[in-house]
Amino acid sequence: MKVDILLGLQWGDEGKGKVVDVLTPRYDAVARFQGGPNAGHTLEFDGKKYVLRSIPSGIFQKDQINIIGNGVVLDPVLFQEEAQALEASGKDLRKVLKISRKVHLILPTHRLLDAANEKAKGAAKIGTTGKGIGPTYTDKVSRNGLRLGNMEHGDLSAYQAARDRHLSILASMGEHPDITELEAKWLDAVKYILTYDLIDSEYFINGLLNQGKSILCEGAQGTLLDVDFGSYPFVTSSNTISAGACCGLGVAPNKIGEVFGIFKAYCTRVGSGPFPTELHDETGKKIRDLGHEYGAVTGRERRCGWIDLVALKYAIMINGVTQLIMMKSDVLDTFPEIRACVAYEIDGKQVDTFPFTVDDSRIKPVYVNLPGWLTDMTQFKEESQFPKQFSDYIKFLEQQLGVPITIVSIGPDRQQTIVRK
Repeated sequence: MKVDILLGLQWGDEGKGKVVDVLTPRYDAVARFQGGPNAGHTLEFDGKKYVLRSIPSGIFQKDQINIIGNGVVLDPVLFQEEAQALEASGKDLRKVLKISRKVHLILPTHRLLDAANEKAKGAAKIGTTGKGIGPTYTDKVSRNGLRLGNMEHGDLSAYQAARDRHLSILASMGEHPDITELEAKWLDAVKYILTYDLIDSEYFINGLLNQGKSILCEGAQGTLLDVDFGSYPFVTSSNTISAGACCGLGVAPNKIGEVFGIFKAYCTRVGSGPFPTELHDETGKKIRDLGHEYGAVTGRERRCGWIDLVALKYAIMINGVTQLIMMKSDVLDTFPEIRACVAYEIDGKQVDTFPFTVDDSRIKPVYVNLPGWLTDMTQFKEESQFPKQFSDYIKFLEQQLGVPITIVSIGPDRQQTIVRK
């Protein structure tokens, strides 16, 4: 058996949580392979809305196994809050959730370092969510990280060494926080996590494959936030692309099957960083309002713009995408004209490749204008109901991107999902 991978192709917030929830019945297990609690995956069904930050989005479907892989960074306090909320809704998490011993833990001092680093950058700040993600991955790469397995047998020496090192760095930056309460809450949350089934996820996942089990790997954020291939330095701290599933779960490259790439029918971005097709006018505001474009975890207002096919082609190439999934098509239901960026004009020259430096001041998007469908599609049940203009929009995108669009979302609920024949 091979693993399938599901990931975002833009700057995150594409709607991955809903699609994982929809696809999970096809699989025996769902595994999250990178990112931290800065990435909120929103699911809506039966009139209720759930936001998952660390727990895989397959958690609501039957009894599939859900795995938090080694590539994830985990905040014990936020995990406990999220898990207990799910337990209160009647979900028996301990029956289905497994956590890798190799996940790196976000310490209270990581969050303080995150805030101090952003403050020091001033106007050049990245726009971090302040969840401590960057400092945790920094410790991981510099071989100073604290893994869940370090806490398994009650020895606090590794934690204390990391904490003291962080406090020393904060002191050098003029910060002298009292972490007594934060630390006590964090240590209690670690005890809570240790009541779950800890696994050596690389052996566990490959064991499932050897048994013929099917696995869906769930990514967080989006391709354009990848630390290597995104709009650096305005990126996240992990590899958000399909290759990240290999090192984030311990799966060999030859074990990858389908790669599902998710994108919105338009484009959004949260925080600082370049965004060539961003709209600063009433059209951008209308997209934001209709799409309820506010961060699931942070509540921050998302920047909105037209779809960027230059960036999408790049993301498809980097990930080896085999199937495309288009989200939030319904948000454009009332627009008489839809625009799609098919190239960039940079210093008077037209290019169709994603540049080394994405500088909005030098990039002029080259647009193709397409007729809107002016139809409320939110109640549709099958593809045959699509208006011709929307079907033409899908065909246009498929011709431009060279990959089939196999699923179309026409609303936030899991039922508002059209699987194309």
